[in-house]
Amino acid sequence: MPVTSDTQTADLNSHRPSSPLHDLMYGHVYASALRAVALHGIADQVADTPRPVADLAEQAGLDAGALRRVLRLLAARGLFLEDADGAFALTDAGQALRTDAADSQHAAVLLFTDEMFRSSAEGIESTLRTGEPSFDAVHGRPLFDHLAATPDKSRLFNAAMTSLTTGVNEQLTRACPFPEEGTVVDVGGGRGGLLREVLTAHPDLTGILFDQPQTVADHLLDTGELRGRWRTQGGDFFTTVPEGGDLYLLKNVLHDWPDEDCLRILHTIRRAVVPGTRLLVIDAVLPGNGTPHPALALDMVMLMTLKGRERTAAEFEDLLATAGFRLHRIVPTEALSSVLEAEAV
Repeated sequence: MPVTSDTQTADLNSHRPSSPLHDLMYGHVYASALRAVALHGIADQVADTPRPVADLAEQAGLDAGALRRVLRLLAARGLFLEDADGAFALTDAGQALRTDAADSQHAAVLLFTDEMFRSSAEGIESTLRTGEPSFDAVHGRPLFDHLAATPDKSRLFNAAMTSLTTGVNEQLTRACPFPEEGTVVDVGGGRGGLLREVLTAHPDLTGILFDQPQTVADHLLDTGELRGRWRTQGGDFFTTVPEGGDLYLLKNVLHDWPDEDCLRILHTIRRAVVPGTRLLVIDAVLPGNGTPHPALALDMVMLMTLKGRERTAAEFEDLLATAGFRLHRIVPTEALSSVLEAEAV
């Protein structure tokens, strides 16, 4: 049947916009499409110039028709742009999919679309009934035990955590009230990305990176600029942390744990310090009044994978007070997290 003139002039975008319900209903489809292009490095292929789908498919060994449909879906979400000739390019929002981008989120995409998290998300219904993380039921062990037993997943997890904090550590360093001199102890500091930023920005500070031995062994501190100003120490922050620091950091640690374990960590730090020692807790702080916050999605990840949670200012203040710290102020940042400044009493 020939196309009529009426059809030719019809507004093909006159349909109702997608509803929040349908966006959520298809959420797993978007995530799977995102994972597929990340696995095949499509963003790297279009980093500099738009490229026809046929070229992209040939280079990656993919079916051109299927690839176009996947990219078209992601273009509708603002990550790619299709031009009039059918070539695709990255948008500004999609640049972080590149593996070589300064703020690359490639590893984070692969982690949070990995079967570890997909299967845990599918198990949220059981979490609603039991209150227990669905990850444990699906994988037969807690998340961190699973990572310790699966080196490839552990490497992906560490790479994703590094990518998530790229750029963020610089923002946090600007926002945090650091002293001009003294020793900063980064408790549960991972590979030391934040501590590296802090020591670089404050040349008279020294630092101690404290985390599990296998984590600090892969640290990021060995640069010429920082030579002689840091050391690493492996251990368990539930039992001990380095003593004698002037300032202690807890970045994205407390949200991994339920209140009772948070208190164990905080009590361990309190035993290691003298009154007046400052503690900076860096975590998302929920509004507590029903206002939407981007960390609500992260809170759901905590629900399904760990027994941790995102907390309100009042909940943080209660935890700190119980462990012997007084909360002085909360400093918002450009990042997802805020900085809670407390002092040992």
